[in-house]
Formats: sequence, structure tokens, C-alpha cells
Amino acid sequence: MQVGKLLIQVAKQLISPPQMKLRTQILDSQTEIIKTNLRKHVEELVKIPRFTQNIAGLYEAAAYIKNEWEAMKVTVKEQKYFGPPGDPNEYKNLIVSFGPEDAPRIVLGAHYDSETISQTPGADDNASGIAGILEVSRLLKELNPKLKNRIDIVAYTNEERPHCALNPKDHEKYIAYMGSYVHAQSLKDANVPVIGAIILEMIGYYSNKANSQSYPFNALKLFYPTKADFIGALGNVESFDLIQKVKAGIKQNSSIKVRSISVPKEILPDVSRSDHDCYNILGYKALMINNTSEYRNKNYHKKTDTPDTLMYDKMAEIVKGVFSTVVKL
Repeated sequence: MQVGKLLIQVAKQLISPPQMKLRTQILDSQTEIIKTNLRKHVEELVKIPRFTQNIAGLYEAAAYIKNEWEAMKVTVKEQKYFGPPGDPNEYKNLIVSFGPEDAPRIVLGAHYDSETISQTPGADDNASGIAGILEVSRLLKELNPKLKNRIDIVAYTNEERPHCALNPKDHEKYIAYMGSYVHAQSLKDANVPVIGAIILEMIGYYSNKANSQSYPFNALKLFYPTKADFIGALGNVESFDLIQKVKAGIKQNSSIKVRSISVPKEILPDVSRSDHDCYNILGYKALMINNTSEYRNKNYHKKTDTPDTLMYDKMAEIVKGVFSTVVKL
């Protein structure tokens, strides 16, 4: 029954996406710069042991992100919060904003902590996402497009275990201490109108080899590629319209292949495994841009998740597509 419901939802993803085209020669001329900067950010971040128990490492990673934003001449806000009872550490989100201050909000985020138990270097998970939001920020600052909405770009911590856990009891216990939950709650408390949240979660690993892509259900191979050369736009059913718009924006403004899925997490728990779920729980539309994690990248949560395993040309295309999308939403 669950598989049948999943296939029905998947079929809905095949409709024609809306028009979200912005692509320009100026943006295309940025490709090599984007690739170079992405690699630099990933290589610098993996040098930092930035897992939850190492608060000094998290502060060092936050300082790197803050310094990069300040070098762009943008104002960085720190949103501080404490962990669960028994954890004396103070954590922080870092936030920069673009566009009219009183306009509806678009959130673009990524987490900067790496997996706690394995203490992985975390190149794909999730230095790649942080590198992506830094480059979108740079494009917004340098290209200075006219914006009708307010764009909050947020770097979170406390996404990895035990915070974002598949075990419902652990997830319920720790979710309020995820940086993304703290940020989403602050928007809700302030009654801020939110168009949606877009989370960059593992955007660096690809393969052109046959059967390099797997899925939690084999039936999904009827609808999705078995070659790991695409990026996914994933989320819940309530976020279907937002997912389709983001999918269209990336597809129409870059050269990377894009696939989408929006299903209840009760049917496919994997669609909720990132910071976007915190926004969903608090009533906002949200999705993650993700390369399907361990269903593709065998370095997931391992010491082998290193910068040399990533494809920066495809990451650059995602940056161009996401930039164009947040400008046009």
C-alpha cells in the first residue's frame, strides 16, 4: 500500500514545470569563478573538525563563514541558542539578508556541522551546501538583481545526529535544538510571511557510471534515473508547488538535470532528513536540494567524504540555478 501511494505521488512530479527563466550571459560568465570559489570553501571547511561535541570547531567554522560574508561587504547577524539540558554550549546561526526589509521572506539555508559519530571531514555533507550559499550570496551582492522579496541566507548548526534523527523519539527530543528550528520559530514568533525555505543539503557528489544511483524502493527506478548525474528537489506534499517552482528555476537556468519528489514523510521518511523539515513542522513550505545522500555517495558519513570526490562543475550549475530561482520566486 505504501509503495502504491508513493508511485501515485511520483507520477505527479512529471507535470510541466512553470517558467522560471532568468539565465543571462553575465551569469554564465561567472561559471569558472563559482567553481573556483566552491572548491576553496569546501577545502577550507573540511580542515575544521566541526561536529557538535567540538564547540571550538563549530566556532571556527562559523568564523570562516562570517569572514567570507563580511569580505562581501554584507552585514552578518548571529542568532544564538543553547543546546538541550546538560549541554552547556551556546550555538549560533549566521544570517545575511538581501532585498526589501518588509517584503515576504525566502529562506536559503545549509548546515555547517558535520556528522558527529564518524567525525567525517564532511565535504559533501555539508561543506558543499555551505559553499553553495556563500556563492549565491556573492552573486546577489555583486550582480545586485532587483528583488521583490526578502532573501534570508542562513548557516545553521546542529543538523546532524542526534538532532536530525530518523528515530521519532530522538527527533522529537532534539529537534528544538536544531539551528533551523530556532530560525523557523523566530520567523513564526514574529509573524513573518514566508514564501518558502530552500535547503542545500549535499550538492557535490555525482557519477556518470551505470547503476550508480539507488533508491529506498526499487519501484522508484521506474520513474527516476539509475545514473547519478542529477540533483533532486525533495519535500512533502504541502510543498509541492514550491518544489515545482524550484525545480523549474534550476532546470531552466543551468545545465544540470533535476528530478523532484514530494511525498508524505510517513511514506518516505528520507524526504524529511534535513533542515527543511523544521520549517515544514512549523507550517512553512520547504524543500531540500539534495543528491540523495547514501543512495549515491558511498562516502556518506565516512572519513572518505573529502573534497577530491566532488564535482565542482555540477555544483556551479546548481548555484546558478538556485540564484536565478530565488531572484524570480
